[in-house]
Amino acid sequence: MVRIQVPATTANFGPGFDCLGASLGMYNYIDMEFSEKPEIHVIGEGVSEIPIDETNLAYQAASRLFKQVNIDKPLKITLDNHIPLARGLGSSAACIAGGIMAANRLVGDILDNNELIRLATDMEGHPDNVVPAIFGGFCLSMVYKNKVFYKKFPVPSWLRFVVCIPDFELKTEDARKVLPKKVNFEDAIYNTSHTAMLVAAMAQGDLTDMSIFCQDKLHQPFRSQLIPGMEEILETVREKGAFAGFLSGSGPTVVCLTLRERADVLGQHMVDIFSKEGVKSHYKVLSSDSDGVRFL
Repeated sequence: MVRIQVPATTANFGPGFDCLGASLGMYNYIDMEFSEKPEIHVIGEGVSEIPIDETNLAYQAASRLFKQVNIDKPLKITLDNHIPLARGLGSSAACIAGGIMAANRLVGDILDNNELIRLATDMEGHPDNVVPAIFGGFCLSMVYKNKVFYKKFPVPSWLRFVVCIPDFELKTEDARKVLPKKVNFEDAIYNTSHTAMLVAAMAQGDLTDMSIFCQDKLHQPFRSQLIPGMEEILETVREKGAFAGFLSGSGPTVVCLTLRERADVLGQHMVDIFSKEGVKSHYKVLSSDSDGVRFL
């Protein structure tokens, strides 16, 4: 049997749409072994929502790898989930990355990392969550001619991610429907320059101007209509001690980067703003995860 730990992730960091992501210290656990028939058990988050048949995402991810290496065997999978579903914290990426990595270990690590990332990206549709889920840290990734290229940077040990999680789901496909089909040239330049500066700042561990670099014109202004209170949060967290704030992935979770001593004040500030809009929420103070998938 294989047992793995796979982290939550936050993606985009504002302007880095579909290419920036970081792993967080919140985890799902997957137990996987060969079995006489398909068998899936779910504990924790999503226990009443997640399929327990072969349409289960972790099972599909493992099956995708088995097909690649010409193996046809049923599996018993137990999912112990702590990452909330459809909140912009990489729950699907955790299932996909975890399912693929566990399956690869079961068959003797046949595929290398490049093949594993390609499989995971094909399933997820973009690499920004699956790459940090697998490798940890702060990651920049892109796809070119069906190959995934990525760079990993360490996250400063003193940096904290305050994640404020609203009590409603927002599926990625719904959050993408509100995005425009085309963007103007000035907005594209805006996001390109901000993303470049953001990556340089993270690489150097200098977050002085991060509130500028995390600004975005390609997706957050449009998605804000789906998340009451989001705009006010992003406009006010700097004055409450955040280096920056941004929508986590497609939302509805909002993330602030800050120091540990400022984290609880920021978290409560975000909860209060959501509450004022009639949205229940809670916050967690997380470090980044430096390892990604770990075999236990």
